[in-house]
This record gives sequence, C-alpha cells and structure tokens, in this order.
Amino acid sequence: MHRLNAWLRRHPMVVDSAWALVVLLLGLLSDFSDSDRQLYGGLAFSLAIAALMVVRRRYPDLAAAGGTALGLGQLVLNVTPGASAIGYLVFAYTGAAFGSRWASRLVLAVGLVAGPLTLWRFDNSGDPVPDDPSPPPGPSTWQLVFVAVLMSTPFVLCWAWGRLTRVRGAYLIELEDRAARLERERDAQSKVAVAAERARIARELHDVVAHNVSVMIVQADGAAYVLDNSPQQAKEALSTIAATGRQALVEMRRLLGVLRTSETAEEYVPQPGVEELPELLEQVRTAGLPVDFATSGEPRELPRGLELTVYRIVQEALTNVRKHGGPGARARVAVDFGDRDLEVLVEDDGRGTTAEQLDGGAEGPGHGLIGMRERVGMVSGSLDIGPRPGGGFRIRAVLPLKAAG
Repeated sequence: MHRLNAWLRRHPMVVDSAWALVVLLLGLLSDFSDSDRQLYGGLAFSLAIAALMVVRRRYPDLAAAGGTALGLGQLVLNVTPGASAIGYLVFAYTGAAFGSRWASRLVLAVGLVAGPLTLWRFDNSGDPVPDDPSPPPGPSTWQLVFVAVLMSTPFVLCWAWGRLTRVRGAYLIELEDRAARLERERDAQSKVAVAAERARIARELHDVVAHNVSVMIVQADGAAYVLDNSPQQAKEALSTIAATGRQALVEMRRLLGVLRTSETAEEYVPQPGVEELPELLEQVRTAGLPVDFATSGEPRELPRGLELTVYRIVQEALTNVRKHGGPGARARVAVDFGDRDLEVLVEDDGRGTTAEQLDGGAEGPGHGLIGMRERVGMVSGSLDIGPRPGGGFRIRAVLPLKAAG
C-alpha cells in the first residue's frame, strides 16, 4: 500500500485522470436528461472540464484560466451547468494551491461572483407559468442575496483549502530543507571532530616516535663512547638501539594516513601509558568518583603508541562516567594482559544511557567516543560500547599485541 501511494504521488496525472473520468460520467448522466440544445452544449463543456482536470497539476495556470473561460462561456451561451460543474470547484482549489499569484487571485474573484452571475443567468423562479397569465411572486432581495452568497461559498471554501495546501506544502519544504541543512552541518561537525582527533593523535604519535629516536641517539653516543673500553656495554646499547628502532618503525607505519593539520612546537617527551594509570585513577578519585582498578595476566613492556591508546581510552571513559553517571556512581577499570591481546574494560553502575553517551545529549555527538574509535582503529583493535547489564555503561577495547613481539 505504501509503495502504491508513493507511485501515485510520483504520477499525479493518473489520479487526476481518474477523477476527471468520474466528473465526466456524472456530467453525461445529467446532460442526457436535457433538451437537444442543452445536450450537445453540456457534452462539449463536460469534455472540456474533464480535459482540464487531467492536466490541472501540470499546468495549474492553464486550468485556472481555462476553467474561468468555460464558466463565462456557459453564461454567454446559456448552457445550464450540470453535474460536471463540480470541476469548477476543482479549478478554484488548483489555482490557489498550485497556480501563480495571478491565477490564485483570478479564481478567488471568479468564485466570489460565480453565485450572483449564475443566479442572475439561470434563475427562472419569476418566469410566468403556461396557462397562468398572472406571474408568480418572485423571491425577495434578501432571499436572492442569501442564495447568491450560498452558491459562492463552495468556491471560496475550495480556494481557502487550496491556500492552506500551498502554505502547508511550503512549510514541509522548509522543514525538509532545514533537516537537510542540519544533517549537512552534523556531518561537517563530525568530520571536523574526526579531523581534530586525528591531528591530536598524529601529534602524540609524532612525540612517541621522536622520543624513540632521541633514545636511539643517546644510546648510539654512549656506545661510541664505551666501544673501546667496554665492548659488552656497547653491545647492549646497540641491542637497545635496534629494539627502539623497530618500535619507532612500527609507530611510523601507524602514522601513515593520519593527516596532521597543524604544526606544534611541543617538547618531545614520553606520553602517559599503563604505568601512569594509578595516578590517573587517583586524580579521578580525588574529584569524587570511586574507581576500582585491577590487572590480570603478566604485565610487560608495550609499544608507546599502544600504551598511550590504553591511557586515553581509560581517561575518556572515566570522563564520560563523571558526566553521565550521576551522583553515587562507581566505576571499575580492568586491564588484562593476554598472550595475544590486551583487553581494557571500563564500566560503571550509574544512570548513563546509550543515547546520552553516544549522542552527547544536547551538545551533539560525543567527540571523545569518536577519538576512542580512531585510536583503536590505529592499532587494528576492536571497540565495544554499550549499556551494561543491570544498569550503567560499559566500554571494552581489545588491542592486539603483535607489535609488542
């Protein structure tokens, strides 16, 4: 049914043709009951009205002008209106709803005078009756005015309905334009947020790589200094240089494809990692949010980019808990060092919902969660965000440890 309605909206002439056929049949039934002169005249006007009804929405101005001409033609030729005169009401609606400004004004003016003109032309109430020389008493002036107004009322109502349809259509178009504009703005804001987050990630990865290169330089200088006196220390320094170089190469490969939009002159210092998580949790506890922390598995050294990803995920997740968890909320952070993956779990028992945290409430989409997805994607991991059974919210990130080997 929905597909049929959509097809009919795309093909309005089909609907108009069906209504034109109905009006034509009604006109034919009423015309065949008249005299020969009225019969041929009524058929001609019925066919013309039906033809204009078929094209009324494609050519609304033509329908309004043509309907006016047909109405005046019936008055001049003294062809009594039949059932097909319903089409004149349709033309009044069409001119107001779809026509130009002049067409709307034309059908309104014609509709106002339609009643008086029709009454003046086709009123036979005062004509003498055959075999009765005395003329019957005619209607009073007030009765004529009342009947004329009553006959014009349908035309005015159809014109008003057409104007309402035009206003409603313009309002819907404005709403659609506004929705499309808001959607474009939302997409633009999301792209800006992603670009800003990628720029921040690029800066942080740049700092990590720069730190590794600095370590390599220091180790190389030390190896050159002790090469003659302590070959064993020089060998250890060279091993450290090799390991640091491999790690820097991994970080550089992750950096490819991330566009850095702004240059900074920040000092090249190591970024926070898993070892700094207790300090972060202590800061959160000081701010009033109780947090439990647990680790499992065998902790080991990780690439700086991976440690930074873990730190930022926990930091952003706890920020969301403070924003959306509500009073009395508690959080739990768990880090599991597996053989192949590192799992980070942050969950709370607050009142935060999926819609609030994912959409960001009235402030728009959450840019923090966008950053989480970007960071996890950089290390080829997976991120699961959603409500927690029993209430609250859960963020679970699984990060591969292949680079650590």
